[in-house]
Amino acid sequence: MKHLLLWFIFTLCFNILSTEAQQKFTLSGTISEEKSNETLIGVNIIFPEIQSGTTTNEYGFYSITLPEGKYKIIISYLGFTAKSETIILSEDITKNFSLIESSENLDEIVITENIEKLNIKTPQMSVNKLTSSTIKEIPVVLGEADIIKAITLLPGVTNAGEGSSGFNVRGGSADQNLILLDEAIVYNSSHLFGFFSVFNPDAIKDLRLYKGGIPARYGGRVSSVLDMYQKEGNNKEFHMNGGIGIVSSRLLAEGPIKKEKGSFLFGGRSSYAHIFLPLFDIDNIAYFYDLNTKLSYKLNNRNNIYLSGYFGRDVFRIEDTFENTYGNSVLNFRWNHLFSDKIFSNLSLIYSDYYYDLKLNFVEFDWVSGIQNFNLKYDFKHYINDKIKLQYGLNSIYYTFNPGDINPTVESSGVNPFKLIDKYAFENAIYLDAEHKLSDKLALSYGLRLSSFHRLGQDELNIYENDHAVVFNENFQIYEKAPPIGTESFKRSDVIASFFNLEPRASLAYQLNSENSIKLSYNRMSQYLHLLSNTNSPTPLDIWTPSGKYIKPQLLDQYAIGYFKNFKDNRYSLELESFYKRVKNRIDYIDGADLIANNAIEQVILNGRSRAYGLEVLLRKNEGKFKGWLAYTLSKSEQQTPGRTASELGINNGNWYKTPFDKTHDISFTGSYKWSDQWKINANFLFQTGQPATFPNGQYIFNGITVPNYNDRNSDRLPSYNRLDVSFNYTPKPKKSKRFQSYWVFGIYNIYNRRNAASISFGQNTETGLNEASRLAIFGIIPSISYNFKL
Repeated sequence: MKHLLLWFIFTLCFNILSTEAQQKFTLSGTISEEKSNETLIGVNIIFPEIQSGTTTNEYGFYSITLPEGKYKIIISYLGFTAKSETIILSEDITKNFSLIESSENLDEIVITENIEKLNIKTPQMSVNKLTSSTIKEIPVVLGEADIIKAITLLPGVTNAGEGSSGFNVRGGSADQNLILLDEAIVYNSSHLFGFFSVFNPDAIKDLRLYKGGIPARYGGRVSSVLDMYQKEGNNKEFHMNGGIGIVSSRLLAEGPIKKEKGSFLFGGRSSYAHIFLPLFDIDNIAYFYDLNTKLSYKLNNRNNIYLSGYFGRDVFRIEDTFENTYGNSVLNFRWNHLFSDKIFSNLSLIYSDYYYDLKLNFVEFDWVSGIQNFNLKYDFKHYINDKIKLQYGLNSIYYTFNPGDINPTVESSGVNPFKLIDKYAFENAIYLDAEHKLSDKLALSYGLRLSSFHRLGQDELNIYENDHAVVFNENFQIYEKAPPIGTESFKRSDVIASFFNLEPRASLAYQLNSENSIKLSYNRMSQYLHLLSNTNSPTPLDIWTPSGKYIKPQLLDQYAIGYFKNFKDNRYSLELESFYKRVKNRIDYIDGADLIANNAIEQVILNGRSRAYGLEVLLRKNEGKFKGWLAYTLSKSEQQTPGRTASELGINNGNWYKTPFDKTHDISFTGSYKWSDQWKINANFLFQTGQPATFPNGQYIFNGITVPNYNDRNSDRLPSYNRLDVSFNYTPKPKKSKRFQSYWVFGIYNIYNRRNAASISFGQNTETGLNEASRLAIFGIIPSISYNFKL
């Protein structure tokens, strides 16, 4: 690793010095949407004569340094009319551009040059981007547009089934995904236990899912990064948009604080089906609400500040016996500063909180738990020249974990207050990323992240013989909790355990011709937090815990190779990727593990390893009346937890077994067809191999009690999953000049009423006395209607 670091520094310094031989000048600025002044992320700035270019960053800023000369420049962005100009570069120039949505301008510029597309040229791979408009066109259950459901239609992405929360990427678990909203960590992405996601598509400007080749600026998870940015708000004029659906409604307002200087955005959603339940004498309640907000202000040409936030809550109550409240809160203050036309910086102060409250009135106690973090980030983007771009920075996160605070709801309940021991941790990282164009055909991205994690002192920590919190009972051939031999206490400033990891990243793109390229990538990542859950789908009850004396951090190595092609003037694109990933220290649980209100969670955890590999295919049609994509994934995801000694069995006798996220085949189709100015038809189809499960293979009688005998872990499967959804968008008066615009969405979810199995349970029929299997299906066919407007 030492030699790797020296090679990395030498290569970077050598290439920076070797490219500064001739006089060059810098063109820089921002690119925004003309009507709102909203900055645009990932806009292509292309110089066709020299086959070079760059893209805008997360704040719409671009910079490129070129030799002195006269250049044709083309600005292009999906969904917007391209813009073309001629630039004479004889000095440093600051130039801002604004783009018009292509549907709003009849005099579109037609690009006839055979330009090499930047997605072919850049070494970034294993990343998918979806726009808010695309997400809104995908048919979903109950007609509510959903970001998480949308990304599960992409190759390599699945979930645990209908009504399940989270998502799985390339055979990884849901807790291995880093979810960021305006750079703030979101710990639970679901409303109503997975029926909806917490992200309002109206408020989202940009969404990118990184499945591999992940840049060094990201860390802390080993499966994927879902990076989302909220809109900044219209700083030219006031606008509103929203929608009214069967179970929920939404409203978003944006406008200037000071025209063309500052803007605000406020958005809210809420479900309201619970309001009508009392009319049917139903005392149960289930609803959610969330709020998105953002304030932006341009201090001067070099300084911008932003304050963004999100607040969401879910409430679920069953009569007077059970009440559950949970949700996320995030707040982020950011300062953008332009040191020069080549150095862009962003300083962020972030607060994130996940809160969980469970009231069980029939046993009269209240359980509160959660996780909080304070995060300081300082990132720099350094545009050296047209060949090299650097990104570097630091990140420090302080965590507080509250596993559970249990209190009686009634003084006479007999329940004694009980506090699970709080945990604390400090995670730090510094990183450096380089994007380097080696030649017209070869581009390289390489980076290094140095991460550290310190488990801080807590009130009490168990001590075990030989540091083994789990022991193996050779007589019964089972794992059991080890009895503590003592405890030790610490001050908050003490360090219980420390971990340091070097995380190299590298990606390479070789351009075969103007429309074809081959890409390779490797990345190592560390994950220091673990979600304690022995269910296939995360629930609000699951608890996050940090690495420490008895729980090691997860370490990922992932390799990927891909072939990428644009054809028919970029109307179609094809992506083929094959990946292999392995994770060390992947935790699993002993049989009968109890995770709820467990003050010594290390007593039910064993360290193992996992691996996943597969092939992904994505074929897109990007333009025309019909647009959409076909995605296919062939993959395998396995886990192994061997015995620690020769006498121990491990889990499943130490053999590899399927993870709960293993789905051999995953096929999805998503398409939309513009029938006329008034009607648009949308459809999506899914087919997935059934989810792994463990079924009984027999039974025996012990002391008059029937005891089932089970197969090896995850050796069975649920039936395959498939579903077809359709929706129709109707715009009564499609006049683009009108300020007020509206449209209706009529949808049918699961049109052929497939009863997909969420689970299969086994029991005895009370009438016949015979054993039988029962399938639980959550959704059948569901029609929906919603009204949407914009003014």
